[in-house]
Amino acid sequence: MEQQYSSRSPAVKRLMQEAKELHSPTEMYHAHPVEDNLFEWHFTVRGAPDTAFAGGIYHGRITLPAEYPMKPPSIMLYTPNGRFAINTKICLSISGYHPESWQPSWSIRTALLAIIGFMPTPGNGAIGALDYTDEERQVLAKKSVDWRCQTCNACMKEILLPLTTTGDNNEASEAKELAKQIEFKDESANASAASAFNATAVGNDSSVNDASNVEQSIETTEQTQRAQRRPRVRRERRNTSNHANDTAAPFNYNIVLLNVLILFVAIALAYLIFRRIYMESTLDALNSTPIIDQISIQSASETELNDAGETRERDL
Repeated sequence: MEQQYSSRSPAVKRLMQEAKELHSPTEMYHAHPVEDNLFEWHFTVRGAPDTAFAGGIYHGRITLPAEYPMKPPSIMLYTPNGRFAINTKICLSISGYHPESWQPSWSIRTALLAIIGFMPTPGNGAIGALDYTDEERQVLAKKSVDWRCQTCNACMKEILLPLTTTGDNNEASEAKELAKQIEFKDESANASAASAFNATAVGNDSSVNDASNVEQSIETTEQTQRAQRRPRVRRERRNTSNHANDTAAPFNYNIVLLNVLILFVAIALAYLIFRRIYMESTLDALNSTPIIDQISIQSASETELNDAGETRERDL
């Protein structure tokens, strides 16, 4: 893979280094480039303990720009989870939706821990966010371990290392602390994200008595979330279009004024040139009239003299 990319590229150097660091899976996450594409990675994360995602293993994709790490990656989940919409770019402060909040010191590992830390937080209608019930998320968590990626052919239960108490607590705590620093779109404050992370453990011990009813509820929730997202996306597109039009209007207006001014100056210059030519022609015509008259009189006089001379010669 190193032979396919320029070793002088900062992005290639950084990604090569991160690929070495993330080569071995841990208990909570794993990530690797897809085949020979250094800028497209697949990742796997484990659901945080003491939450509705406990026991779940989730798979997704990270697409990195050529300007990485100066610009953020795009993140997408493939495994149904009840928190993030699948096959849709999710909106985190570390994702491509918010390049203004991205920090070059963050890495792919930072993104993985952020996903783990934000999964128990409320979606609040953000782009790519879902708000399933804890029961629905628990059902999806149990199903996720048998899920297999069609691209990299990875089965979730075969990727991560088995859980141990020490590693589980350390990495889960790190993800929790990271969630306090990174805001999810439309969340009011970092503190609320941290408190939501702690509060999701309440009521998770309840069991699912009727699995079929829960699955139907999941489908209903998905339809509701889609219906709620469509108007929001339309409004955002209209607002973006209106803002672009408002910004472009003064620029076009100035161009029109400039063109009118140029046209006016060109017409004025043409008029002055035409007027000058016309005046010069008129003056030349007036000055040439007396000369013509003098020539005519002189010619007439010469004719008369010639006639008089011929008459005298005849008389003689």
